[in-house]
Amino acid sequence: MQYNDQIRVIKGIGEKTEKVFQRLDIFTVQDLIEHYPRGYEEFEKPIAIASIQEGATLAIEASLVASPKVKRVRNLQIINVMVQDSSGRMPLTWFNMTFLQRTLRQGYHYIFRGKVVRKNGILVMEQPVIYQREDYYKLLKILQPIYPLTEGLTNKMVSKAIGQVLKELDFVKDYIPKSIAKENALMDRTKAIKEIHFPKDRDSMMRARQRLVFDEFFLYSLALRSLKDNKTVLKSEYPMAYPNECDQLLEQFPYKLTKAQSRVWEEIKKDLSSEYTMNRLIQGDVGSGKTVLAILALVMAVKNGYQTCFMVPTEVLAKQHYQTTVEMLEGYGVRVCLLVGSMTAKEKRQAYEEIKNHEVDIIIGTHALIQEKVEYDQLALVITDEQHRFGVKQRETLMGKGRRPHVLVMSATPIPRTLAIILYGDLDISIVDELPAKRLPIKNCVVNTNYRPNAYRFIDHQVAQGRQAYVICPMVEESEALEAENVIEYRERLVEALATGTRVEYLHGKMKAKEKNDVMERFAKGEIDVLVSTTVVEVGVNVPNATVMMIENAERFGLAQLHQLRGRVGRGEHQSYCIFVCGSGSRDALERLEILNKSNDGFYIASEDLKLRGAGDIFGIRQSGEVDFKLGDIFTDAEILKSAAEAVKKLQSHEVKEIFDKNPQLKEKILNKKVGTL
Repeated sequence: MQYNDQIRVIKGIGEKTEKVFQRLDIFTVQDLIEHYPRGYEEFEKPIAIASIQEGATLAIEASLVASPKVKRVRNLQIINVMVQDSSGRMPLTWFNMTFLQRTLRQGYHYIFRGKVVRKNGILVMEQPVIYQREDYYKLLKILQPIYPLTEGLTNKMVSKAIGQVLKELDFVKDYIPKSIAKENALMDRTKAIKEIHFPKDRDSMMRARQRLVFDEFFLYSLALRSLKDNKTVLKSEYPMAYPNECDQLLEQFPYKLTKAQSRVWEEIKKDLSSEYTMNRLIQGDVGSGKTVLAILALVMAVKNGYQTCFMVPTEVLAKQHYQTTVEMLEGYGVRVCLLVGSMTAKEKRQAYEEIKNHEVDIIIGTHALIQEKVEYDQLALVITDEQHRFGVKQRETLMGKGRRPHVLVMSATPIPRTLAIILYGDLDISIVDELPAKRLPIKNCVVNTNYRPNAYRFIDHQVAQGRQAYVICPMVEESEALEAENVIEYRERLVEALATGTRVEYLHGKMKAKEKNDVMERFAKGEIDVLVSTTVVEVGVNVPNATVMMIENAERFGLAQLHQLRGRVGRGEHQSYCIFVCGSGSRDALERLEILNKSNDGFYIASEDLKLRGAGDIFGIRQSGEVDFKLGDIFTDAEILKSAAEAVKKLQSHEVKEIFDKNPQLKEKILNKKVGTL
């Protein structure tokens, strides 16, 4: 069996199952073995009933006090039974498993394992799995992989398919030089792939993960090095003089640039007027004023006779940037054009003509900017906002629309500078680390679920004053596996809980693009009072009138992502508030959220998160966002990232050549920027 074989070669996977796997982007054998567990289940010794705690998943060894009873509620058949051990009794409940009436026998001893919840003031174990004593004790201390799933796919199906592949796969030879593997105490690669899926113990799993994360970062660093080695410093095709219009624009602004903005603007000016092509990243917290710098750069290019474009990830954001730019540049003789996917064919044709004939100077849009039909005239400056939202290929296609244009990429994801230098090794980095003085700091609070009625009253009060609110939930639909708030049901609950007439809508990533844009536009126009959403609003909507951000199950998100979500409010003249609702009583969860409660500084939050998240937090929600690693997290695995980058830096040119010669597939992946693992 080979890495690039289709998954149909695996025994038991037919056409129907193949399509289900494909919903998880699993097409080949390699895709399957890189579908890593999201966590592991570890079986523990049974405990006494008297020792059980609410919220825990645990095992008890007990016997039935009486035969199971069935109760029918609507479409549910609920099976109840009372069990006991020497320390006490407790009720167990199953749903739609009536066969247990025949299989569970009074007086017999079983091991029951499940989650303990409180119902009507009593602790109950719901939907426990039933084991014979000898079968259960065989599972002790074995880590059972838990995989990300989709409808129609069970954990057992994924586990079985991967188990077969690991027996039959012709593994690729290790491409990391032995000296590097030894220096970093790395596990053998083939062993690591086997151990990450079916570890013999926790230590083996940790070492396997360390090896595979190192591989991801090593290949990424190798790709960056290849980019640098193959790219000499390019002479600028578009030399620019500094125009008076930029100074006029600065004088026209209602406020002065901050010191940080002024510093970064000087760096951009210097790049654009030098004899070399600019390749710069602006990193700045939410609301730090990166867009103003982008507009100044666009004006400088336009007033030198060139064309420019500004690519953003969503249509709503593109339209907002378009309106802002048109308003700011009124009277400057700058022609601005919008290009997004939802425009009619006639509107697009007109835009294409105007762009080709240089009848417009600044083109603002989404990925529509890189369509084949778009022909630019002297495209000298390309700006991308939230650049990690675009694939590498998309960005390269946009750059290819001009003759080596200047490039400015912007990101609001706060990453400590030491890591940013590694991740963006091919870019010059500017950091806007100061917020405009006019911004009112967001007021934060971390609360438990009991606070909800107060939060709803507060939202009512804000809506009555003409403001708007976001409520963020981590899921789209209810799942038995995760007890997290979900947008569809939550919206219905909010309609009942909030004042009559409050306009509440929901938004999630599974909606069609047109539906999403429609909801976001209506919210931006003030036609929706409260928007219940998943993290789809993290980037791409600017509603200055929104003053409340309420985040349910905040403990399920990474801190950097929570900070990004919080950045959706605090954009206008009114005081804004963020309510972090913690659905867990865990001290660690509350400690993490307190970092956000105390500070609105994204860079401080990122560095504190880095300190707080240890190697044990290996399967938390990945929050780096910037680069799509399958297993690695630039925060949790910062030390591995540094080690891998240092290892690549030390490689001699002949060693790099040797790695590629031995692994032609690897070279192809890196040259195509498809950085992953083999």
